[in-house]
Amino acid sequence: MLNQTELSEFILLGLTDIQGLQHFFFTFFLLLYLTSLLGNGAIVTMVIAEPRLHTPMYFFLGNLSCLDIIYSTVTVPKMLTGLLFGHQPITFGGCLAQLHFFHFLGSTEAVLLATMAYDRYVAICNPLRYTLVISPRTCLLLATASWSIGFVHATIHSVMTSQLTFCGHNHIHHFFCDIKPLLKLACSSTSLNMTLLNVITTSVALGPFALIVFSYLYIICFIFHKVGSQEGRWKPFSTCASHLTVVALFYIPVLFNYTPPSSGSSLQRDVQVSLLYSVVTPALNPLIYTLRNQEMRSALKKMLGKKALSWRNVTKTSTRLRM
Repeated sequence: MLNQTELSEFILLGLTDIQGLQHFFFTFFLLLYLTSLLGNGAIVTMVIAEPRLHTPMYFFLGNLSCLDIIYSTVTVPKMLTGLLFGHQPITFGGCLAQLHFFHFLGSTEAVLLATMAYDRYVAICNPLRYTLVISPRTCLLLATASWSIGFVHATIHSVMTSQLTFCGHNHIHHFFCDIKPLLKLACSSTSLNMTLLNVITTSVALGPFALIVFSYLYIICFIFHKVGSQEGRWKPFSTCASHLTVVALFYIPVLFNYTPPSSGSSLQRDVQVSLLYSVVTPALNPLIYTLRNQEMRSALKKMLGKKALSWRNVTKTSTRLRM
C-alpha cells in the first residue's frame, strides 16, 4: 500500500546507473556544457562589443545566445552532479523552480526563433522598408514579447503543478524535473494539467513553428519570382541557412516530445529527446552561427586578435619590469 504522506523531496534518477557509462556521459556532457557557455558567451560579447553587429539580426541572436546559456544551466549542472555522485535529491520548491525556468526558456526560444524568421522575411522580401519595419523599438518589443510569452506559459504550468498532491514513491525517471514525469507521481487528479500540456504547450510549440514555415514559404516564393540569377537566389538562402539549421535542431525533438498525446509516451524516449534540445542544441548553436557567418567569423577574429595583442603587451611590460 502506498504511503499517503505528502512528499517534500524528490530523487532524480538521472540518465543511467551503469558506472562506466556515467563516467563517459559526465565527460561528454561536461564538454558540451563548456562549449555552450564559451560559444554563446563569445557571441553575446561580440554582439555587444562589435559596432558592425549592432543590427536587428544580431540583436535577436544575442538574445538567443544569452537564453541558451541560462537554458543549459537550468538542467546540466544537476545532471552532471548526478552522474558523479549518483541519484540526486531535489526539494519540491527546487523541482518547481527547475520546471518553471526550463519551460520559460524553452518556450521563449520557440517564439524567439519565429521572431528571427520574421526578421529574415522583412530583410529579404521588403528590404527598402526594413529599417522602418524592424526599428530598434520594434526589436525591443519583439524580444520583450518573446520573453513574456515564455514566462506566462511556464507560470501556468508551475502554478498548476504546485496545486497537485504527491505521495507514494518520489523517484523521478529523468535528469531534471519535467512536467510529464512529475504528473506520474501525483496522487490527485492530473486531467487539467494533461489538458494544459496537450493544448497550451502544443500551441506554444506549433504557433511559432507555423510562423517560421510561412515566413520561409514567402521568402522562397519571393526569391523564385523576383530574383532572376542563380547567384542572386543563393545569397538570400545563405543568410537563412544558419537560422534554418538551428530551427531544425530545436523543433524536431521538441515537436517529437510535446506534440503527441502525452499520456502514452515513453519516459526513456522523453529523456533521450530532452537531451537533444536542452544540452546538445545550445552547444551547437554558436558553432553553426560562427562557422556559416562571415561577419561573425570576422568579429571573432578581431576579438581574439585584440586579446592576443593585449596579452603580448602585458607580457612585454612584465618583462621590462623584471629587467
